[in-house]
Amino acid sequence: MLVICMNLAVGNPRSTLKQFPQNRIRNPTINSLQSQPLPMAVDPPKKVVVCGGGVIGVCTAYFLAKKGASVTLIEKSNIACAASGKAGGFLALDWCDGGPMEHLARTSFNLHRTLSEELNGPQSYGYRSLAALSLTVTEESKRSTSTSTSSSSSSALPSWVDGPAHGPKTIGTHETTAQVHPQLFTRTLIENAVEKYGVKIVIGKLERLEVEGGRVESVVLEGGNVVDVDAVVLALGPWSSKLELLSSRFRVSGLKAHSIVLEPKEPNAITPHALFLSYNAFDRRVPLDPEVYPRPTGEVYVCGMSKEENVPDDPEEIRGNEESIAMLKRVAKTVSSHLGEEAVKVEQACFLPCTDDGVPIIGEVPGVKGCYVATGHSCWGILNGPATGASVAELVLDGHSTIVDLKRFSPARFVGRTKG
Repeated sequence: MLVICMNLAVGNPRSTLKQFPQNRIRNPTINSLQSQPLPMAVDPPKKVVVCGGGVIGVCTAYFLAKKGASVTLIEKSNIACAASGKAGGFLALDWCDGGPMEHLARTSFNLHRTLSEELNGPQSYGYRSLAALSLTVTEESKRSTSTSTSSSSSSALPSWVDGPAHGPKTIGTHETTAQVHPQLFTRTLIENAVEKYGVKIVIGKLERLEVEGGRVESVVLEGGNVVDVDAVVLALGPWSSKLELLSSRFRVSGLKAHSIVLEPKEPNAITPHALFLSYNAFDRRVPLDPEVYPRPTGEVYVCGMSKEENVPDDPEEIRGNEESIAMLKRVAKTVSSHLGEEAVKVEQACFLPCTDDGVPIIGEVPGVKGCYVATGHSCWGILNGPATGASVAELVLDGHSTIVDLKRFSPARFVGRTKG
């Protein structure tokens, strides 16, 4: 298998001591330096391999390299080719409050703001604050013009929401909710990691880890390529279940989520309001809960229709279910006349990594020194990517994390449990 290695960094900022030939030792200038204290030896950078080119892996590689590690990121396909390229990119400060992810989410929300300032987020990847509304939409089997405009009586509704919607409630403000374009965010971050901090990208399939004496020694790729490591971070998302070293310790399942992307004819008419719907379809007994995210690029993203399925070996093989995509198209055109089927640009699906207890798995793998895992963020991967990456970087390089207490997320919590 061909392995492509890219290192776009221009030069290495770390200088090295020059070795003088022995026949120049008698040079009086050099001899005079021999009485001076020799410079202290500098330890070489820690060699860390990050497996997985989604938002968690990319954030981890970015912060590891920024802290001085020599980082290689291994990805089977392309950067942000799966959920990190097909997610909604919604960010919330306090929606995880009261649960185990509260501090992680709040820290990461603020880190997103900092990264946006550093990386020109509004222009680079569509970072912006926005309001979030919850509302109810009720379909009718035979919609009429009068029905479709009845929602306009509520001043709390955005003007472009002209379908049968009612009961809007503000659940997020410009201070507490924001968004990014997830694919652009992930790729912008890795581009900066490569250019500024020398991260290398290797396209290849992880086959196994070589472990000796309870410590990881190397990463083996399909085709026999071996990369020696001081540490490895496994950020494989739902593909964690494909690696026996992880699947033998805990379960990470895949939740298949569908989405469509639309290009309205009048993008300027779509205001920055994220919509969280209780959607009553006339042919379904149970309400659906789709979400609608306008983007500053002028696109509108609509997602929902999720269920657990087996994860394919290759992310490029993922295809949406026709019934689920058709339902999202119904939702879009019912919510707004701007979002008719003719505006649909992309139909897609992705897998969200889920754990049995609903809490991400972040920490050192029990029984394997130098091997770390970061996965299981479900629908909050884009939000929690920065804080996860920054805290894992601290854990790997400093032995502990100060930015977030990772004890609650440790994979050690599964030791002794019977997997479901």
